[in-house]
Amino acid sequence: MNNEKLKKKVNYIANELIYIKGFIAPVDLLMEMDILSKKDYENWRFGRVKHLEKVCRLNLKKLSLVMKQLRKFANKNKLKPSQTVYKKWGKGRKITLQFSKYNNPKIEKHYKTHYVDLKRVKELK
Repeated sequence: MNNEKLKKKVNYIANELIYIKGFIAPVDLLMEMDILSKKDYENWRFGRVKHLEKVCRLNLKKLSLVMKQLRKFANKNKLKPSQTVYKKWGKGRKITLQFSKYNNPKIEKHYKTHYVDLKRVKELK
């Protein structure tokens, strides 16, 4: 898929997520775009996969484009950023999960940031 089609798909699915949930979580966007399977997401949440990017069906350059487009969409639509901590599911220590291959703090922050439409959340309540 070329970059323009990828950007349009991000915008389309981000709009759908806002309408349905009132917020966009990057992992939800990736699953809706079929970049991340639910099974791979669950394996990562249970700590069976070292980092989320390993199981994404897109190269890192395209994945970076998706994340950048999500941030642009959020800024354009005045969505409120909200940091979320992702901890390992299941038994044992509840370690913080890693998103990026190199555990880059800036990239990790982007994956952990959910974007909330406060107006839509109120409508959904």
